[in-house]
Amino acid sequence: MKNLKSLLDHLMVYQLFNEDDPSITSIEMDSRKVEKGNLYICIKGEKFDGHDYVDDVVQKGASAILAERMIETTVPVILVKDSRHAMAVLSDFFYDQPTHDLQLIGVTGTNGKTTVTHIMDHLFQDQNKRTGVIGTIEMRINNQKYPVANTTPEAPFLQKAFSKMIDEKVDSAFMEVSSHALEMGRVRGCDYDIAVFTNLSQDHLDYHETMEKYLQAKGLLFSQLGNTYDRKKQKLAILNADDDASKQLKRMTSAQIMTYGIENECDVMAKDIRISGKGTQFKIRTLTSEYDVTMKLVGKFSVYNVLAAMTAGIAAGLDEQKMITSVEQLEGVPGRFEVIDEGQPFPVIVDYAHTPDSLENVLTTIQEFAEGDVHVIVGCGGNRDRTKRPLMAQIAVNYSDHAIFTSDNPRTEAPEQILEDMEAGIEKGSYTSIIDRKAAIETAVNIAKKGDVILIAGKGHETYQIIGDQTIDFDDREVARQAIKKRSDV
Repeated sequence: MKNLKSLLDHLMVYQLFNEDDPSITSIEMDSRKVEKGNLYICIKGEKFDGHDYVDDVVQKGASAILAERMIETTVPVILVKDSRHAMAVLSDFFYDQPTHDLQLIGVTGTNGKTTVTHIMDHLFQDQNKRTGVIGTIEMRINNQKYPVANTTPEAPFLQKAFSKMIDEKVDSAFMEVSSHALEMGRVRGCDYDIAVFTNLSQDHLDYHETMEKYLQAKGLLFSQLGNTYDRKKQKLAILNADDDASKQLKRMTSAQIMTYGIENECDVMAKDIRISGKGTQFKIRTLTSEYDVTMKLVGKFSVYNVLAAMTAGIAAGLDEQKMITSVEQLEGVPGRFEVIDEGQPFPVIVDYAHTPDSLENVLTTIQEFAEGDVHVIVGCGGNRDRTKRPLMAQIAVNYSDHAIFTSDNPRTEAPEQILEDMEAGIEKGSYTSIIDRKAAIETAVNIAKKGDVILIAGKGHETYQIIGDQTIDFDDREVARQAIKKRSDV
């Protein structure tokens, strides 16, 4: 709890009306969550304007309002030019700048963020570190799970979470950092020590418009590492040497750089990669040593994820040999190349692949060990980048023997229109379109033969489907299990 004026001491430009100095118990931007004593931040969004809910939050007991336009009310009003920016500043100081006392590692890129943070969590815990993770699937603090609304939450949630991590004696925190969050300023105030870049491929162009703007948003994580070299809290950028975007990111950061990769010469490198349906073998060469690795994770993309996590571990001072042992014990991440095994004579794999690049990576990996036909079920989300739809469809056709186009999360778009966009330019007869996702999965399971492989792509760990304005229960993994169990020959 802090008094309003002690918080405002950290805000440079503002006007205060209905001047008073109430105690602030929390900072909230969601009017539904406001309780007595809260500072309510008015945020103007795409669908709702927080300024419209001031009367409601004052009735609930809000102690003060921060807004971008003057509000007639009885409690103190802090008028600022940018509510979201001010919210980041105030949240950081309200929770006593917790990331200054954490080793905070941020991971950004189109694909791999969830897996890399999961691997890092595993590596660090195996070396007796207390850890926290914030990402797409959930937030974890010392393995205790908490729900999250976005891949990268807003500043009040983040700073409160980091403060809880400090209370729980966390040493290192790993965080997925989305391009949306960077662009919108959600992570302002987060004192990152290490920033990791996975890769850049087409996604979110409905929001960023161009790949150049998309890269610029990702680059904010690296430019925000700062411009000084602090002996106590050294800043490091971890870049993928095989991705051309790293060249631009190098120019955007003052931090020292470590690189990882497979194709190009770099600091932490994998070579002699051998992939099977049961795992991957390869050699890792670091700055000081070389190691043989046999891991359960499958595919070249999994090697990249391990390299990214290990390079961050090296930068953080972990023991290399112990990390190799940890990597070999890794079981994988829910919804990321997750194998569904109900005793059927053909592998069924559920993967979050929802971009052209990630879909191609997964299908290329499957082609390396598939003994029979490859069946892929794939859709594209509604109210999202339409330009990637035909690209996803073409990749599905090119890298499989049987492509089934279906619904993903259609949201408020007509599923028929999404499938029509996917089918554009694709040769008729080279695919099947089934709008109902459950029916699409059942179709693939029913026709699969011994030695075939089924990939169910796009939703991964998600346990819901968004159709119109409704969110219904739907889990690709459970639907696949039920379909397998219904086959009389399994």
